[in-house]
Amino acid sequence: MTAESASDFAALEYQARALMAVFTAGGFELVAPAILQPAQLFLDVVGEQLRARTYIFADHEGAELCLRPDLTVPTCRLHLERQSDPHAAAIPARYCYNGSAFRVQPGGATRTHPREFRQAGIEAFGGRDAEQADAETIVLTARALRASGLDTFRVRLGDLGLLAAMVDALGVPERWRHRLRHTFPRPEAFRAELLRLGDAARRRRDLPEDLLRAFALAGREDADRRRAVEAYLAANGHDLVGTRSADEIAEGLSEQIADNDTPSLEAEKIALIERYLAVSGPPREAAHRIKDIARAGGHDIADRLACFVRRLDLIEAQGLDLGAAEFSAEFGRNLAYYTGFVFEIVAPEVGPQSPVAGGGRYDALLRAVGAASDIPAVGAAIHTERLLAVRAGRH
Repeated sequence: MTAESASDFAALEYQARALMAVFTAGGFELVAPAILQPAQLFLDVVGEQLRARTYIFADHEGAELCLRPDLTVPTCRLHLERQSDPHAAAIPARYCYNGSAFRVQPGGATRTHPREFRQAGIEAFGGRDAEQADAETIVLTARALRASGLDTFRVRLGDLGLLAAMVDALGVPERWRHRLRHTFPRPEAFRAELLRLGDAARRRRDLPEDLLRAFALAGREDADRRRAVEAYLAANGHDLVGTRSADEIAEGLSEQIADNDTPSLEAEKIALIERYLAVSGPPREAAHRIKDIARAGGHDIADRLACFVRRLDLIEAQGLDLGAAEFSAEFGRNLAYYTGFVFEIVAPEVGPQSPVAGGGRYDALLRAVGAASDIPAVGAAIHTERLLAVRAGRH
């Protein structure tokens, strides 16, 4: 170990103690989730962006595993493993952790974007008051950052629940609502999907004609459709390792083919969603603008807006000043499991592309991991190497 790496390790350990002291004092139990995780589970829940950055391999028995790309899903699994009954997963629990995560860095590893890095974080499961739990999560995360020595940062907020409420209020077909919700966390993908649903000709062009023919000839049986997809992928040199399975691709193709028989999304509905997505600025001003946009379109999302404003009130009541915070309607982070409130904390030294912390609400994740039903959940993680680099002025 070099003198520099030894010094970095000691600094990370000292910093971790400061972070964990804040989390444990807040009532979170320190846990150590497993590093090795079942690959398919992660690929199903983390979303397109992170699945492409996950290290995947097979053991000598053929089981497909991955190095955990984050610690939220492993903490969910640890929580479920502690329960003898899947229904018991709804019992409130609060965990904190400090451990390694692993992600492919397409542009090459850097000090603020290493392939192996530590996350110090918190996860709260089963709470009944969502806005209160959201507020506690972001406030405690900010308090931990300050305890580590980071005094200057900015807060960025989003709310995928507001976007869901807007889409639901427009009367979009259920299949398309599900599709749009799936792309919420990725603004570019969401906009592309929105435009695709408004253009029948474009939807047809998105599907290769030879694949459409093979799929149509395969009939309606899932096994036959899977074989048709596998044959098409093999003929065109596509490898399924680490990507979506043939079943998943076949299911997606079935949905796209069904889209061809559905009328396009009306232009005025697309325009209203785009006006919503353009909202950004101070959070309370943004709430007023969103209310005006919904009202002008004849839609009522007052309940969801009330939750949004109550959350702001609770955050500030707990001591985090939102005077300089920014809300962005299209902000969703790069993890597909988020369903509501999302946030990032940004240090000016590294900017918004390298947040030092982030998190949000993910009420459907525990069920996807194995719980008997959806369970309210919210969490946050601090990128500790990035935090140390900012504090040490080596960004």
